[in-house]
Amino acid sequence: MNRNEWITQAARLQSADQPFALVTVLSAQAPTSGKAGDKAVVTSDGQIHGWIGGGCAQPAVIKTVRRALLDGQPRKIRISPSDESAERDLGDVLEFGMACHSGGTLELFIDPVMPSTTLTVVGDSPVARALVALAPRVGLRVAVVAQGAVPADFPDADTVLASDEVSAVSAQLSSTPFVVVATQGRRDLQGLKVALALQPQGLWFVSSAKKASVLLSSLVASGEDPAAVARIMAPAGEFIGAQTPEEIALSVLTSVVAARRGREPQAAVAVSATAAALAKPADSVQASVATAPVASSCCGGAKKAAISQTEAGSDLSIAPLKTVEPMAALASVAVSAKSSCCGG
Repeated sequence: MNRNEWITQAARLQSADQPFALVTVLSAQAPTSGKAGDKAVVTSDGQIHGWIGGGCAQPAVIKTVRRALLDGQPRKIRISPSDESAERDLGDVLEFGMACHSGGTLELFIDPVMPSTTLTVVGDSPVARALVALAPRVGLRVAVVAQGAVPADFPDADTVLASDEVSAVSAQLSSTPFVVVATQGRRDLQGLKVALALQPQGLWFVSSAKKASVLLSSLVASGEDPAAVARIMAPAGEFIGAQTPEEIALSVLTSVVAARRGREPQAAVAVSATAAALAKPADSVQASVATAPVASSCCGGAKKAAISQTEAGSDLSIAPLKTVEPMAALASVAVSAKSSCCGG
């Protein structure tokens, strides 16, 4: 058994974008064949490349590796002699009993190495371009979907699709956990339909609340699944006072990173609405927006919006769209709603 086999296997699995865990022996009390510092690469199907001890320890390691690869969280485990193969959570360590005759105690650290997460950006707006440039800096692979897109325009992207037709995109992007639609006025509805067809774990739409309200209603009216439409987070982005395309991209990427790490973005506010409300004609949706309250904006426009509302009475049409909360018509389908980052 080559104890350093884990090095070449780790490189191979990473290049193939396959998940694995690097398991390291932290301490060992004789008698045990594993020694402190021994390492192995362990995959979810139970393959072990390297050395972490004999067969008695391996079932507990494989079981814990599979858990770690599900949630991406590292774990420390202890395997010690016991008449029972019981498992106990001791807070900082997960302890397994080992009924093998060899005895000995092992403490191991299991560090999951996950494949790169892909962020798909739909659109070729300034915000879209800023997102594509920024996302790889936080370890995200990037796919771009935009009508007429040219790879030279997106040098940081791993994949560039020049068509935003649903069938073409679905055929080439089989799986993408996160999608941001940043079309900003150019083929918005088509971009949203492409995003929905990819069935991502998280979907954000860069726009004003008023515009998002109208387009979400149009999606349902055109036959899109109301529950799927309801999961679109619009307006996208956290409240950081963003104004430039780069700052807006950063605010949106903050939400993506939060979702990637299993955390709910702090700025997201759940709103409910019925599918029937989403399917209202655009004119009735726009009318309902006029009664919506003004909210804070990540672009810093709340004060201006408040002044505009005071001067115009209940007519918010002259207030910056980026400061308008989603309208009362979106009241029972779960849409993440907050003030906009882009005013689109």
